[in-house]
Amino acid sequence: MQLASDHDFLNINDLSEPEINDLIELGEQFKHAQKTVHLSRPVYAANLFFENSTRTHSSFQMAEKKLGIELIGIDPATSSVKKGESLGDTIKTLQAIGIDIAVIRHAQTGWYQQLTKDPNISLSLVNAGDGSGQHPSQTLLDLMTIHDEFGSFAGLHIGIIGDLAHSRVARSDAELLHRMGVNVSFSGPREWYPADFDQFGTYYPDVDQMLPNLDVVMLLRVQLERLTENAVASFTPSDYYHTYGLSEERASLMKPNAIIMHPAPVNRGVEIASSLVEAPQSRIFTQMHNGVFARMAILATILDQRGLLED
Repeated sequence: MQLASDHDFLNINDLSEPEINDLIELGEQFKHAQKTVHLSRPVYAANLFFENSTRTHSSFQMAEKKLGIELIGIDPATSSVKKGESLGDTIKTLQAIGIDIAVIRHAQTGWYQQLTKDPNISLSLVNAGDGSGQHPSQTLLDLMTIHDEFGSFAGLHIGIIGDLAHSRVARSDAELLHRMGVNVSFSGPREWYPADFDQFGTYYPDVDQMLPNLDVVMLLRVQLERLTENAVASFTPSDYYHTYGLSEERASLMKPNAIIMHPAPVNRGVEIASSLVEAPQSRIFTQMHNGVFARMAILATILDQRGLLED
């Protein structure tokens, strides 16, 4: 298959539905040991996470190791970016020493936009999260998890609940799920609801009204690090949980076959009751498991496009 942006993976909404389905299928093949790949030469990758991460960072590392990619350790906290070097010059430095793939998480929304216009950058760029913009690999693993459960997307009703304004997961997932024929609904504090989300689904101020209709309850972390000081000062975990959190009482409103998802890290007792994190309906740790194989699919597709896989 071909990725829409040549040999980069930056915005999953740039891909066609057949391309997305191919990635899901490839991820499933890796998951069930039905697919192996062999490199035509040594391949080198650097993971640059300028924001904290456990799941995405370690998941990409595991995916790279499973594919036989050699990792070059770069700590952004001690990189020359701290000396004022631009991200573009950092990428060119990595390229000059032989790096083939750079996996980057950065606080700047759309960090990759200028880099893709630079004719002097030829290594592959993978977006591991850009500010409040996109989180394309998370969206792919979410789609894998939903597909595992229901076999298709069209006609499903998925609710995304929480800090919608500051969540790159919410935006990535909402755009794509809407395009895949899913009925998308939203809930959470009205002041954290972006007006342009109306094009993807319907906002419900009362989460209890929405829950009985959902096949997937997708919860979001409250992103305190992206809120203004006033918003943080007015945020009360107990009030949020009372109004929007998935308590055991609220979970009883769900369909028997509905599932619970969360991109994590989870704030137990804020977005969700601690007892529900590993409840039978929860797929939170399944998402993490699927993340390795989704990212293997992304990386393997890039390697294939670059001619770095043996036939």
